[in-house]
Amino acid sequence: MEGIRDFDIVKELLKTKQYTSLRQKMAEMNAADIAVVLEEMDEEDLLKVFRILPKNMAADVFSYLEVDSQQFIITSLSEKDAAGIIDNLMADDATDLLEEMPANVVKKLLANANPDTRRDINHLLRYPEDSAGSIMTVEYVDLKENMTVEDAISRIRKVGMDSETINICYVLDAKRTLVGTVALRYLLISPGDAVIGDIMHENVIFINTMMDQEEVARQFQKYDFTAMPVVDNENRLVGIITVDDVVDILQEEATEDMEKMAAIVPSDKPYMKTSVIETWKKRMPWLLLLMISAAFTGSILTTFEDALMAYGVLIAYIPMLMDTGGNAGGQASVTIIRGLSLNEIEFKDGFRVLWKEMRVALLCGITLSAANFVKLLLLDKVGLPVALVVCLTLVAAVLIAKVVGCMLPMLAKKIGFDPAVMASPFITTIVDVLSLLVYFQIATHLLHIA
Repeated sequence: MEGIRDFDIVKELLKTKQYTSLRQKMAEMNAADIAVVLEEMDEEDLLKVFRILPKNMAADVFSYLEVDSQQFIITSLSEKDAAGIIDNLMADDATDLLEEMPANVVKKLLANANPDTRRDINHLLRYPEDSAGSIMTVEYVDLKENMTVEDAISRIRKVGMDSETINICYVLDAKRTLVGTVALRYLLISPGDAVIGDIMHENVIFINTMMDQEEVARQFQKYDFTAMPVVDNENRLVGIITVDDVVDILQEEATEDMEKMAAIVPSDKPYMKTSVIETWKKRMPWLLLLMISAAFTGSILTTFEDALMAYGVLIAYIPMLMDTGGNAGGQASVTIIRGLSLNEIEFKDGFRVLWKEMRVALLCGITLSAANFVKLLLLDKVGLPVALVVCLTLVAAVLIAKVVGCMLPMLAKKIGFDPAVMASPFITTIVDVLSLLVYFQIATHLLHIA
């Protein structure tokens, strides 16, 4: 409700041209809340309000905006004003923005940015996408071993405003090799003449620049840190990653996995800002592939056309068998994919996972078959042979689905694919084909269909 009230107030002040009051109102608001208000406005009003923002707030508000809004503002401002925004952003945020912009715009912005900003951005742009190096920030507090606590505090006062965090300071030697860390609270309670080398923590946990961002998130989860240093192959400190970046990574990775599991090509844009054509392009490739693969089920039905003609009642239970198999496979695949993403399961655990899922499948299959057997005889009034065919197929379908659902994601990860690709839609198609084959093989033998 607070966000709606702020939006109405800002719109009214803008409409009545009370710009001084509007500026005062926004000075009292949090930068993230202002960004929410701006996102609700049309482009013309968004730009007007952004220009009215106090200069010390503009960069903070800008960093909370969606990429589309950021690009609109940057391209609407003069080159000098746009470069000023870039200069006031943290280097990692500025890099993320520039990666999404046309090359000619990036060239102009960097040409007008100050040399330090330009150097930091160019440094971050060297690293592969989704690596630790690409998401780190180069704004941190570094100290020397031979500094005193008093010297260290003076340095924090000097560079702290431009640093991502001052809670943890990083101790470097003459070659900029990371040799330790010291928390701000230790500096505050230590004597002014104490030497940093004597009070620093030497057992430092760090991240390599080439580490995948998903593994970075796992490291934060494992150690419960709010910031971690990033080093190159020679253990020289080149940046830090903070927990707010990790929250963004987790959201991005979770969204990507969900889209892959639903057979959608991942997108970086929010749903409401993705056009119909873009959405179509993201969904069609997998739909085409799954449609083609589903054609196998039609081929199987054609092959066993005689059996269907002789026992037409068998047709009625095909949807139930296929749906149950698909659901069972989906349960197994989602569980295994989640375990793989959290490093709870590894490929070497394959036999243990398979044995466990087979036992679960038998229990589930027998339970479902028992319930279905009663229904077939009492409600559907089918003969005992047909009931046996359906129930035996149900056990087999659940068993096949669980095995396929647990093994395909593990095999995918082993050969370098994202396990999420092997989620429900893909597994369902495989299970449907195998279940139909088993169904008609059992029917052929038990019902003596030639």
